[in-house]
Amino acid sequence: MTRIYISQKPPHLLDLDAGIATAKAEIEAAAAQGAILVVFPETWLGGYPAWVFGLAGWNDPEARHWFQKLVAASATVPGPHVQALCDAARDNGVCVVIGLNERARPSAALLYNSALTIDADGSIVSVHRKLTPTHTERLVWTPGDADGLRVNETAAGRVGAMVCWEHFHPIIRQALHAEDEQIHVALWPDMPSAHQLASRHYAFEGRCFVASAATYLPVEAVPPDLRAAYEKGTGGDASFPGGSGVIGPDGEHLVGPVFGDAPVICDLDLAQTIAFKHDLDVTGHYSRSDILHWGVDRPGTRYGEQGRPDYRSK
Repeated sequence: MTRIYISQKPPHLLDLDAGIATAKAEIEAAAAQGAILVVFPETWLGGYPAWVFGLAGWNDPEARHWFQKLVAASATVPGPHVQALCDAARDNGVCVVIGLNERARPSAALLYNSALTIDADGSIVSVHRKLTPTHTERLVWTPGDADGLRVNETAAGRVGAMVCWEHFHPIIRQALHAEDEQIHVALWPDMPSAHQLASRHYAFEGRCFVASAATYLPVEAVPPDLRAAYEKGTGGDASFPGGSGVIGPDGEHLVGPVFGDAPVICDLDLAQTIAFKHDLDVTGHYSRSDILHWGVDRPGTRYGEQGRPDYRSK
């Protein structure tokens, strides 16, 4: 059995050091309960910039103010804050998948909405950058490349991750299905019914387990000076209710959705990811590769970026 732990501790908005401290505490708590995979929601490290949906006007000084704050509270990969997470993963013998605002370089204003995967030995095995920011998210994040659009062999099994509305794109889903994913980490800012449906559909389609992670953020956890901007972006309610859960290869919830700050803990029998492909295998007997063709272009760096070190194992 493979035990996973989804954290629903509130993020520390725009406070990178506090976020790392809470993440380390959650990694230790998960390991103490026997977990081998620890998951945090979309942009949990640094916080989700919900304000962007209400501050999309041209030449908005308030939007510029919060963007600058967000950049300053964003981690580079690799970098000292990420290294602290790697050390915690290694010291506790667990794999970690965490959503973060990733800063391209220490001096850059270029941000990605990323999912970082760390193996139980503390090595970084993947950084998946959300391919297409949604709607006014484009005012904050740059489109990612496909370097991290892959499934990784980890101590917890074959793990892949996608961010938010990537789950509504058929070919993005297929790219991970094709690599025999056992555990899929679906990172969300919140968990309305559409996100629950997408997570369940992904599990059924891919015949894999889905750890669906959503943010719990009570109003009191939003800094007072940021609350009004958050309310503009969320339609008057600055909070997020959580709603994380674990879904089996049949598309049914094993645990959750769980609302509030309680963690989600679940044991997985990874052999079921094979058993359920008896009747549906979208990259096997159901694929019709003789008439349907697709591919993934992994071109490397974009947008004048100086590039990332090769963090994957040699």
